[in-house]
Amino acid sequence: MTDSTTPLLSLKGISKVFPGVRALNNVHVDLYPGKVTALIGENGAGKSTLVKVMTGIYQPEEGELRYKAIPIKLPNPESAHKVGITAIHQETVLFDELSVTENIFVGHYIYRGLFKRLNWPAMHQQARDILTRLEVNIDPHAILKDLSIAQRHMVAIARALSFDAQVVILDEPTAALSQHEIVEFYQIVERLKREGKAILFISHKFDEIFSISDYYTVLRDGSYVGSGKISDISEQQMVTMMVGREVSQAYPKVNCEPGDTVLEVQNLSHPTEFAGINFSLRKGEILGFYGLVGAGRTELMQALFGVTQPGGGKILINGKEQHFSRPSQAIRAGIVYVPEERQKQGAIIDLPISQNISLPQLSKLNPHGVLNDKKEWALADDYARRLQVKASSWKQAVGTLSGGNQQKVVIAKWLATKPDIIILDEPTKGIDIGSKAAVHQFMSELVGRGLAVIMVSSELPEVMGMADRIIVMHEGLMVAEFNAGEASAEMIVSAASGAGEEAA
Repeated sequence: MTDSTTPLLSLKGISKVFPGVRALNNVHVDLYPGKVTALIGENGAGKSTLVKVMTGIYQPEEGELRYKAIPIKLPNPESAHKVGITAIHQETVLFDELSVTENIFVGHYIYRGLFKRLNWPAMHQQARDILTRLEVNIDPHAILKDLSIAQRHMVAIARALSFDAQVVILDEPTAALSQHEIVEFYQIVERLKREGKAILFISHKFDEIFSISDYYTVLRDGSYVGSGKISDISEQQMVTMMVGREVSQAYPKVNCEPGDTVLEVQNLSHPTEFAGINFSLRKGEILGFYGLVGAGRTELMQALFGVTQPGGGKILINGKEQHFSRPSQAIRAGIVYVPEERQKQGAIIDLPISQNISLPQLSKLNPHGVLNDKKEWALADDYARRLQVKASSWKQAVGTLSGGNQQKVVIAKWLATKPDIIILDEPTKGIDIGSKAAVHQFMSELVGRGLAVIMVSSELPEVMGMADRIIVMHEGLMVAEFNAGEASAEMIVSAASGAGEEAA
């Protein structure tokens, strides 16, 4: 019988520092055999960094890890595997073209004979045995790409059990699952608990946290806030622990009188991502969108920009209905989009600053198909200077700039098209405090000039500090709308997590 009163894995006083950022500060977590501990915190609270410390990807500057009360070091992911620690992420890396058995045993195959040939019968049988333990009906010979998302999660869990993992980290495991699949997942977790596994569960969904967790640990801004039994805390108390701070006064919001309505969205829907979206946007206004992972905010913005096509509803710009089958049509109509993933979607990092800024306007700057370097340089020089991009030259490759300056280049690129509406998706994600302030200052200047701004952000102080109105989304639906100053941080987080029933 496993002793459930002694932690199987403990992290004590863990601190992790990156250049200019203290990602974790004196964090404590205890994981008990046969129990689920929920790791809770806003986006950016340090959860992902802590998981990387637990799995040997990062080494802490301070603190200690103990396994069965014995201090351990995890210099690499292999060492974590050997101890019996595994993480199953929302986007677990599996191999679509390989079979279920191959995915379960990749990296630790079973061999036979002097020549170490792969022992396929033994691996197929062990895969079947593990899946049977999980009460999952999946053929070990099936090719992974032919399985559902939920079944792929089960394969990932089976892989963890194949090398006798004792500590299982479940990182947003239900984000892409249907309600029926979530119920099946809960049953899997209960089976893991019965086998004595210590489980760390990361989720933004309060209903899940309170359904399957035994304990909780809350992080805020990289620091340990508190922990305890899930039965001893309410949803509202948990929200207060998560937020627990005053909104910074360092947001240079310009209060200007909004002008005419430039964008109307009427009952917009998508078959799988969002439904029943209704809002309007006026000149000189910042409209904030807040929500947690899987809320559908980015998917909505991509539909407004023509990256994807909605399944129903209307988009009206200056009173005229628009249909965008591709982004170039949205750009011509006056909408531009600064994506969350600036390095993958917002910029071509190997090209120089000048060419990135001029890229959306090549046909306009070069009407006869002959590159006009002088015009491109003048455009880049104008907007790079206005956004105070720090670089040795506009010929410098974007990939060599800091995160904040990369973001400025992406914003400059779209502002140079002189849009009416600019969508900023996580505009300050991953950039330093000084660059954040510069982006916020420029946002205020934009609305001061009459532009309409949609700002998607997971940083609550940013939303509360910059937005004139805040729309809260939860699981693809608009669940609340607040004017600036109307709502507390607790009210917004409650709505976003599904814990509150604020009226939209």
